[in-house]
Amino acid sequence: MKSNLFILFQVLVLTVTAQPSLYKNTWTKAPVHIPNDGSTDAPLMGNGDVTMSVGYKGHCLRYYLGKNDFWRLRSQAENLSGPRVAGFFDIKIAGFDGAGFSAGQQLSNGITTCLLKKNGQVITARSWVSATRNLIFIELSVLNKPATLSVDLTAPENTQARLSSGKSGEINWLTRSFADSVDIVTEVAIAARAINYPGLRFTLQQGKKLIIVLAVESRFKAGKTLDHVINAVKSSTVDSLTALLAEHNKWWNTYWSKSNLFIEDTVLMKAYYQGLYTMAACSRDPDFPPGLFGWTTVDRPRWNGDYHLNYNFQSAFYALYGANRVRQGEPQDGPLLDFMPRGKWYAEHVTHTRGILYPVGIGPLGIEVTRNFSFEEYRKAGDIEQEGLFFGQRSNAAYGLVNMAKQWRCTYDLAYAKKIYPYALEVANFWEDYLKLENGRYVIYNDAIHEGSGKDKNPILSLGLVRNAFNLILDLSSALKVDENRQARWKDILNRISEYPTQIRDGKKVFRYTEEGLDWWNDNGLGIQHIYPANGITLDSSRELLQTARNTITEMHRWQDINTSNSFFMAAIRVGFDPDIIYAELHKYALHTYPNGFQLDNPHGIENSCTVANALNEMLCMSVGNVIRLFPGLSGNQPAAFANIRTWGAFLVSARVKDGIVSNVKIVSEKGRWCTLINPWPNRKISLLRNGKQGETLSGDRLSFKTAVNETILIRKSN
Repeated sequence: MKSNLFILFQVLVLTVTAQPSLYKNTWTKAPVHIPNDGSTDAPLMGNGDVTMSVGYKGHCLRYYLGKNDFWRLRSQAENLSGPRVAGFFDIKIAGFDGAGFSAGQQLSNGITTCLLKKNGQVITARSWVSATRNLIFIELSVLNKPATLSVDLTAPENTQARLSSGKSGEINWLTRSFADSVDIVTEVAIAARAINYPGLRFTLQQGKKLIIVLAVESRFKAGKTLDHVINAVKSSTVDSLTALLAEHNKWWNTYWSKSNLFIEDTVLMKAYYQGLYTMAACSRDPDFPPGLFGWTTVDRPRWNGDYHLNYNFQSAFYALYGANRVRQGEPQDGPLLDFMPRGKWYAEHVTHTRGILYPVGIGPLGIEVTRNFSFEEYRKAGDIEQEGLFFGQRSNAAYGLVNMAKQWRCTYDLAYAKKIYPYALEVANFWEDYLKLENGRYVIYNDAIHEGSGKDKNPILSLGLVRNAFNLILDLSSALKVDENRQARWKDILNRISEYPTQIRDGKKVFRYTEEGLDWWNDNGLGIQHIYPANGITLDSSRELLQTARNTITEMHRWQDINTSNSFFMAAIRVGFDPDIIYAELHKYALHTYPNGFQLDNPHGIENSCTVANALNEMLCMSVGNVIRLFPGLSGNQPAAFANIRTWGAFLVSARVKDGIVSNVKIVSEKGRWCTLINPWPNRKISLLRNGKQGETLSGDRLSFKTAVNETILIRKSN
């Protein structure tokens, strides 16, 4: 299989078509459905630091500019903290009020083209955010008659913000900051100029495109932000554009070559690559991962646009480790690590334990966006404790470990282990103190599985997350050779923690959400998250446990759910649920989207961006528990292939299947660990070709063999 399989999808175009009558509201509810909660169905561009979306209304083409590190940073709730819009870049076109508008996007490099039509006049606007510089380029052309247009930089009116704007020769500039009544001052600067036309108002002629460059930078990245962006646009020329575009395409080509996958379903393939594109465009800054919506288009996003810790924040990153996009996954760690001092304070003052206790939502740099709500109903219900909004949940910090555990198990990078060990240790400290040993088993009390569900006993999600936490701390402790004297206690907790609670529904044994307290929930999938992302059940679990899990999947039937579809598909795959049903539901799920890949009617932004990518990776290559299974969830006898899926054990695995016959199995070992593979050719011996030299012959259903660092192993049926 060619490593550049993604090229097949370079021709896939994201199309957004708008009727002008749909966008008669104010700019707050802008074109192409950019509503006032921050979600959007517009084309999405970005480089993991600067983000941009685009829409059209009236006679104005508006580009919504964002910066991942531009927040109002104050530890208070109710819109006193959260990500904010950097600014708007407006292109106003004379005589184009109510024009027809559509937009297309190349997934291969994010280049987006808008098409405007009015009375036979056609204008195109081609735009892209540089993958390697904080620069944006917009190229405008007329296809027939000349057009007159002007440009401007603006920002939402906000009494909390300081705004300065002006013109310096042929440069438009804007600065926006939050410096009053904040914990940390933030500022962003934007500059824009035409690099091949003079002035700020233009008459566009056929055959000569207008090229505009914008620079965006923040106080965190550059001290004198305005000087920085003005100098950046001054130094941009038509000649430099060619080199920058080559840099841009090189970055994207490298990104797509990290891994790839193929099945004969164009709907799922588009969703697969679109999800990975989305996360590449919004996640790269290690200190400022994307918030709930990824793209900030308003100053009042729903839920403050925060990092919501009871799955919404983490789920956007689930797929990135297996898809070998580790750099896009690692930013999720930054806010979790930075919040540790406050988490320790909460553990001490709320639960009177060691360790860390996290509220439902946080921001970057230790900021807490859900602190001190004034809502009386929260206080009456006991959802607020010591000013923090917990909803009675004790599992948020442990939830923060699910992706850390993935990255560790998929890389075995000791530097990464040292980075996350303090966090993992504090989670372990918390649960050592919080668990109660009763009648020979460890029990969890007073821990709500759902927000505000009450003082539940043994919530099934927490039981899974605690298992994941102690398995991880044991692995990290052994790898780093620290705290080895504590391992006996951790193993005892794992050996004696309470079993997952069950119940009978419709005559079948299924999981119960808690042992005492909430038994079931009709519109959410938390009852299967002990399976995934907590890794609490695998195909190596007991038959009884697997059957209970499959019964639960059938009973819940949450394939299309505004909460937790991103874990429901994975849980079904993990327990060997009917692959034909999974495949059919995944196809329907991929169709239930806006053209940019965001789920229809889902208020939670980017959390579902990579649901399809995660599911397909797992269907073709499962490695939970350090056991690699090839094509375990493939439906029917269809052909499929993948290259460089990253698995537990720090292996990069490739294989293909056609007519039910597996071939081209290759494993690249990064760390030289033992590899366990379920034999892809049952009842046949296999032979290993190690770095081009004939290796040993193995037999059996489960094959285990030693590997060397950076060794490439081809696995074949033995003659």
